Amino acid sequence: MTQTIGELLETAADRALPVVRGIDDGQLGGPTPCAEYDVRALLNHLFLVVVNFQALAAREDVDFTQEPDFVADGDWRGRFGDETARLVEAWSVPGVEEGTTGQMGLPARTVGLMVLGDLTVHAWDLARATGTDFVPERSVLDEVGPGLAAMAPQAREMKVFGEPFPVPGSSTAFERLLAVTGRDPGWTPGGTAGATGS
Repeated sequence: MTQTIGELLETAADRALPVVRGIDDGQLGGPTPCAEYDVRALLNHLFLVVVNFQALAAREDVDFTQEPDFVADGDWRGRFGDETARLVEAWSVPGVEEGTTGQMGLPARTVGLMVLGDLTVHAWDLARATGTDFVPERSVLDEVGPGLAAMAPQAREMKVFGEPFPVPGSSTAFERLLAVTGRDPGWTPGGTAGATGS
């Protein structure tokens, strides 16, 4: 049986929260697999995604052009937990996956899968940048993998994804997903390769 977006987001958040809570303030200026973001900027981007997709669940307008400094709040780790809980709640409302939402009028479930993908991939970005482990739950990967692959051509046109990163046939499903977004699954903070997209 297909899981709801709310259920999938709850599972993804359970994996992402320990990564965010484990980030030390001294790591905020470090590089990430997203070449244009350091850890602090990527946290702020992920915060904005989590907040804005709550609004999209409620069919409200959002503005991705403004990125507040959420990390300036001394309790940003706790707030991230609060905001992800609100995200799960917003996408668990009966009927939330029906119809369309957002400026592009996309199917609501597609929009829900977009935030599921962001939460999953950026949790990996932050884990890799700060030296912690992250592996998504299989149920989340099974939904996000095909969804991101389908969206990839348009995402590259919009400069959201980089060009596919070449990976061997023996790569795991998650490594292939990361590669589709333009990420090097073997990226390390001391390396030179990185994703061009976010």
